[in-house]
Amino acid sequence: MRDPSPYRVCFVCTGNICRSPMAESVFRAHAVEAGLDGRVEVDSAGTGPWHEGDGADRRAIDALTAHGYEQDHIARQFRAEWFDRLDLVIALDSGHLHELRALAPTPHDAAKVRLLRSYDPDADQDALGGLDVPDPYFGGPDDFEECLEMIEAAGGGLLEAVSESVDAIAAMDATERAADESAGRIPADESERRIAAKAAGSGAERAGSMESASAADGPGAGKEPA
Repeated sequence: MRDPSPYRVCFVCTGNICRSPMAESVFRAHAVEAGLDGRVEVDSAGTGPWHEGDGADRRAIDALTAHGYEQDHIARQFRAEWFDRLDLVIALDSGHLHELRALAPTPHDAAKVRLLRSYDPDADQDALGGLDVPDPYFGGPDDFEECLEMIEAAGGGLLEAVSESVDAIAAMDATERAADESAGRIPADESERRIAAKAAGSGAERAGSMESASAADGPGAGKEPA
């Protein structure tokens, strides 16, 4: 049996130089630590083209380095055609959430978009800014530290949800391939199995309910340059 393709996660903010590359670095490190290296593919992008080709903001790099995270980042803009190959698209604030869902070619693709902080069990959706990770671009080092703390707080829930989906897809893959081989049938396309598996396990169900309850964007959500 061939190895299944990795489960693909993409983090998205506005300009792809602050929040999303920080989230990418943190989640990649946690996935490797959890033994998911090779089974989960992590990257990031921006909703706009303003910083395409640039590296991460120096303040983001400093915050990541201070906490032991590695990064090797080049900014790029998210494209609608990427939805077909992605399993989960993580928005850093509600403005990005709405923009990405509007960009999605199909309802199935739109359902792949989730807010990062919806995976934080302690996040208060009724607080100012709701489930947004505030953009630190116009702030200082403390703002980048706060951003990193929010990302890390949501990391455990997101990792659990992704792990459940990876295991569900692998189990379905093995079961269906065994049945196909036994019956002499041509194996089903992997994309069909991914659609049948839950997009992000029980964490995604919780995320969806929290996002629905938070209808308003935070102040300036989705309009920052970073």
